[in-house]
Amino acid sequence: MPGNGQRESGGSGQPTDVGREWLTLGQAAAFLGAAQSTVRKWADRKLLPAFYTPGGHRRFRRSDLEAFLATPRADASAAQAGGARVLVVDDDPGLRDFIRSNLEADGYVVREAASADEGLAALDAEPPDLILLDVQMPRMDGWEMLRRVQERHGVDTIPVIMYSGKLDQAGEAESRGAQAFIGKPLDPSRLLAATKQLLRS
Repeated sequence: MPGNGQRESGGSGQPTDVGREWLTLGQAAAFLGAAQSTVRKWADRKLLPAFYTPGGHRRFRRSDLEAFLATPRADASAAQAGGARVLVVDDDPGLRDFIRSNLEADGYVVREAASADEGLAALDAEPPDLILLDVQMPRMDGWEMLRRVQERHGVDTIPVIMYSGKLDQAGEAESRGAQAFIGKPLDPSRLLAATKQLLRS
């Protein structure tokens, strides 16, 4: 079985059992129900076996993906996360994917919302363990969503991390009851540290 960085190939330089057994990165992501960037991280961290073609493209064996789904991730960060649910509310799809990939790679279950309205609907459907909330959004901004979250669920019931490109809003976030504030551009290590700290508490 090819592991990370290993090649199992015939004379053509391709896997010997090419066919339905081997999936592209996009197909593997769909199979696992994760973002492509998250699957890349799992492969890079050797949590998920991958075959690399001579052109540098990843290929995944279906049986390895099935085993990955059936076996709890054994890395310490995933165990520490304990499958905690995080809701990311941001109108920027690229930034949502960036946050999601970093959190999923550490074992969190991530839901996305493209607006405050979507975030409130997701909140009603399944309350998360923590909310990551962008301040600047059209129609309803992060401050208003924070107020409605507190109105529906109570202050401090669901921890909220606010983030914004305006660094002077940290004091306002604290005064409005947010548990943390992070300035943009987002630092993944700082984001993960704040997330883990709040979930532990």
